[in-house]
Amino acid sequence: MPLLPAEFADLERFAAWALPTEPERYAKRLASGMPEMQDFYDTAFPRLEDAITYCDKFPLADLPADARALMHLMQALVNVSFPVEVWKQARVPDSGAAMVELIREPVV
Repeated sequence: MPLLPAEFADLERFAAWALPTEPERYAKRLASGMPEMQDFYDTAFPRLEDAITYCDKFPLADLPADARALMHLMQALVNVSFPVEVWKQARVPDSGAAMVELIREPVV
């Protein structure tokens, strides 16, 4: 059963990235290799505006499940953008063991 709206069937193979929380998306990023992140980025980035337009058709509090999954997928795209565009690695360079843990997320 598809997770994403039919209009975004081309992104369905990345459905594992459609995680509902930032810590889950960050863990997925750290567990993924650069080739996987590059493929996700190269495929999903050109669809970003379409995804925003699609999700904007619905009130945020009443997003259908497929639109919510699409929103989470695009949030994951943001999460991989710096590793792909700038760092060329999943972790923040020169950060050692430092990390920031999100205590509270926006309510969606």
